Amino acid sequence: MLSLPPLSLYIHIPWCVEKCPYCDFNSHKLRGEIPEQAYLQALIDDLDNDLVYVQGRPLTSIFIGGGTPSLISAQGINWLLTEVEKKLIFSDNIEITLEANPGTIENQKIADFKTAGINRFSFGVQSFQPQKLEKLGRIHGSEEAKNAARQATAAKVKTFNLDLMHGLPEQTINDALSDLQTAIDLNPTHLSWYQLTIEPNTQYFSHPPTLPDEDLLWEIQEAGLKLLAKNGYQQYEISGYSKTGFECQHNLNYWSFGDYIGIGCGAHGKFTQPLENRIIRTTKIKHPKGYLDPNRPFLDQLNQVAREDLAFEYMMNRLRLFQTIPFTEFESYTGLNINEIKQPIDIALNKKLLTKDAVGWQVTDLGHRYLNELLALFME
Repeated sequence: MLSLPPLSLYIHIPWCVEKCPYCDFNSHKLRGEIPEQAYLQALIDDLDNDLVYVQGRPLTSIFIGGGTPSLISAQGINWLLTEVEKKLIFSDNIEITLEANPGTIENQKIADFKTAGINRFSFGVQSFQPQKLEKLGRIHGSEEAKNAARQATAAKVKTFNLDLMHGLPEQTINDALSDLQTAIDLNPTHLSWYQLTIEPNTQYFSHPPTLPDEDLLWEIQEAGLKLLAKNGYQQYEISGYSKTGFECQHNLNYWSFGDYIGIGCGAHGKFTQPLENRIIRTTKIKHPKGYLDPNRPFLDQLNQVAREDLAFEYMMNRLRLFQTIPFTEFESYTGLNINEIKQPIDIALNKKLLTKDAVGWQVTDLGHRYLNELLALFME
């Protein structure tokens, strides 16, 4: 029998000042003014259609992502969160994150966003080195990134994340560790540190830059992990590192196969329906013009997750985490019996990609290194 997992809300803001050459997210270069109030009202109307899936659950987190959500005014964010709270119960310790580009954040704006209800910021830094920022097409400079972190600290924001990439074009190990040390010195409660990958439908895919080779990438990864651990950042998922108690609750819900409402251009949602014994996924209209067309529905696709895909979908998320995977969670969140995945589990145990105890499975260091190989076992 399926059990209802926790519920989060994702809100997508699709506009950016510039489209970065590595970015494959649903973002659109801003041309003219953002139709702010029209879009915010559309988000609330979109939410109304998804309330049927809430089933009495409070929201544990809200994540406003993009695009560049910090292009929306603090007044607009305040209005949006006020309207959401009229329709949904906020948990007592709800985490409300705003993604922000340091190039769009003025000093007062951080304080204004905090007043509007934001209690967690995620700053898209990527690098602190001017040449690397230029290669990545970022609109901010190193000092703007540092200033954003300092202003978040000065405003006594509950928690903030710095988003940092490694494996950048022509990057050396010293470059990568210098970026990481600079981020650590700004004392964020959370760091997202991950390798740049070249994705289809990006400028980098059409015109690939020169990236570090596999040996150098592994050296960067190993040295970076030691530096993060030395400075009190615990790795709790593949690209997430935090001070104790500051893990991103929104991402934890994603990777634990939780449910989430997705509103806004191209936003994805996932909903468990125990009475119908099914899990569904939703996708909203991708382009702002179509999303804002009053003659079109917000919903673009609604699909049921096939029973034979449930184990893979669960593991695709859950294997990212460094926590034990409880047998009971697998069964209650997928509706499957653990015996149905005995074969891939046994292979993973034999290859030392997983270990097993009385309550669940644990991904090993080897399993995290060869995560794609581990995940592939659940596709067969």
